[in-house]
Amino acid sequence: MPDEQPARLDEVDDKAKNIITVVSKLADDNLTLLRSVSTGLAIVGIVILGRSVKLITKFNAASEIPARFIERNVSLRGRVFRFTDEGLEVEHIPIHIPVLSPLLVKCQTGAPLHVRLAGVELTAEGREWLRRQLKPAETVWLKLIRQEGDTLDCLVSRGRGSLFSTYLNEEVLRQGLARSAPILGLDHHSREYWRLHRRLLKAELHAERKGRGLWRESSLWERVSVALQESFVGRSLKKLLSLTSRTKDQ
Repeated sequence: MPDEQPARLDEVDDKAKNIITVVSKLADDNLTLLRSVSTGLAIVGIVILGRSVKLITKFNAASEIPARFIERNVSLRGRVFRFTDEGLEVEHIPIHIPVLSPLLVKCQTGAPLHVRLAGVELTAEGREWLRRQLKPAETVWLKLIRQEGDTLDCLVSRGRGSLFSTYLNEEVLRQGLARSAPILGLDHHSREYWRLHRRLLKAELHAERKGRGLWRESSLWERVSVALQESFVGRSLKKLLSLTSRTKDQ
């Protein structure tokens, strides 16, 4: 019995040494594979980091926005900077990541993005309405539709395209302060195009039925006044009044 116990211990040590030897041999044989996997993981990490940097980069011009963002109709957050004849200028607010964002903020400038309301032709009254609806520095969401030079065609909303949010593109049409236009930048055969186009047309038809803005019907007195001005009698009265005033002056 005393001789059996040392024998068992020796047997256990031999098994442990064999396991270590096998593991070491396996690691040596697959060293190249392990290095390849490590390199692959490093590359994947760099790619993910690169994409993350784009997501947290502050865009100061339409040309800085990656093409894939526009192709996928990504929504960007921003704050209203000022209003223009074409729409508005918006300062982009990038996604904040605690570690990376502070490092990038130091080297980023702050120029606003030029934004147009996609699928809409604003009237002068429509631009005034937009100024009343949005306050300077108010947060808005821009759903990217198209880039044309330094200008972005977007669907603009106060919320991030949630179920209950309404695009300002729709609302200005519902007020009769704009006309619907083709949504350039989207495939005309796509479901997304027809879904948005239907929403804009529905808003415009609502304004037409309610007689708002562009679709407001003139009153009876206004119609009579216009008819008189354009008629022969109206022109004759104008000439008579003009001659009368000249006579009085003499």
